[in-house]
Amino acid sequence: MRVLKFGGTSVGSVESIRNVKNIVLSQPGKKLLVLSAMSGVTNELVKISDNIKAGNSEDNKAIISELRIRHESTIKELISDAEVQQETLLQLNKILAQLEATAKKSHSETLYSEIVTFGETMLTTIFSQFLRSEKIENQWLDAKTFMHVSNLENPNTKIVGQLFEKVTGSMPENEIYITQGFVCINKKNEISTLKRGGSDYTATILGASVNAEEVQIWTDIDGFHNNDPRHVENTHRISELSFEEAAELAYFGAKILHPQTISPVMDKNIPIYLKNTFTPESHGTRISPEVGHKGLKAISAKDGITAIKIKSNRMLMAHGFLRKIFDVFDNYETAIDMITTSEIAISLTIDDDRNLDAILAELDSYGEITVEKEHSIICVVGESVIEDKHTYRLFELLNDIPVRMISYGGSNNNISLLVATQNKVATLKKLNEKLFEASVNAEMV
Repeated sequence: MRVLKFGGTSVGSVESIRNVKNIVLSQPGKKLLVLSAMSGVTNELVKISDNIKAGNSEDNKAIISELRIRHESTIKELISDAEVQQETLLQLNKILAQLEATAKKSHSETLYSEIVTFGETMLTTIFSQFLRSEKIENQWLDAKTFMHVSNLENPNTKIVGQLFEKVTGSMPENEIYITQGFVCINKKNEISTLKRGGSDYTATILGASVNAEEVQIWTDIDGFHNNDPRHVENTHRISELSFEEAAELAYFGAKILHPQTISPVMDKNIPIYLKNTFTPESHGTRISPEVGHKGLKAISAKDGITAIKIKSNRMLMAHGFLRKIFDVFDNYETAIDMITTSEIAISLTIDDDRNLDAILAELDSYGEITVEKEHSIICVVGESVIEDKHTYRLFELLNDIPVRMISYGGSNNNISLLVATQNKVATLKKLNEKLFEASVNAEMV
């Protein structure tokens, strides 16, 4: 079985949905499709939840009305079979009636999850019915019946696989199964999510759960690029990445892939293909256990970083001091991205500042605390990156950009730099010039 995930832009219009159908039919064998909501729909659903939280529920009527108009229009244009069209419109009405009823409840985290996952339910229902109207047999599956994920960082794919087999085992065998990305059931048996962009994660959790031949992530970009094409000109696609290289790039800001996507399939050596829905003939990027060539591969950037410096002449080198510092962050479930130390100070970074005030209050007794917000981590990635003959040029950046921290050694695949976010784009461009463009020019001489 292959697992194929299609993101919001891939199913964002009637034309795109028809294109997805062609991609699915072009591939032999069994396929499990993981679909996102239509582009922009989840944002509207988040507004509904925010309005409930703010006590502005009256505003939600207009949002739901617009969602109805958009999905009804899609159904009428997409499905020409009158009987199937009418059936689909009735199904949509039932889903929207459930949304309206849900939107009248009091705000909670569970309510938020219930509301924001309606987009996937609507789109998968429409797509399944569309295939039916085209005489293509398929089976719609409710992800909530098998996507039981009690630990977001370490999902139990064995349990998911057993539940999936139980659900599908009671149905007629089919070549095409269709389910929702993003949604899951948490350890409290409540509706929850895999966080924004989590449909990628759904795909690899399911890929590992069903021992898939491969996982395909279809989006609007033809694979990983060696730098951020939104900010840097003349980037190029990377055809091959190892699991470790891709995981570093995803975690440190590469928007094409959810940060946790790689982990479920690594132990089972299931390859991931990143493909462009709108140019399906393009090779894309293959992510696998194979390293390919060593050295510099790509640069990515992660925003929203807060740097914390703890200066202590008295305690820093004392036994157990670092453990006590880390325990503070652990108590507030706040991950540390980068860390550097000197004789009298420790600097570290976090990307989640929701509990920052409480953390700082506890750290205050350990020394003088300095906090700097609005920073970005720039990550230079490649297998054995430090051994690349051009890597030394990275440090020429110090002549042009104020670099707050540099970290290497936690991984052979990653050198991380911390800069003020206002300098992020300039840093990406300078690194592209020094690491990639200069190396190409040198090889041409």
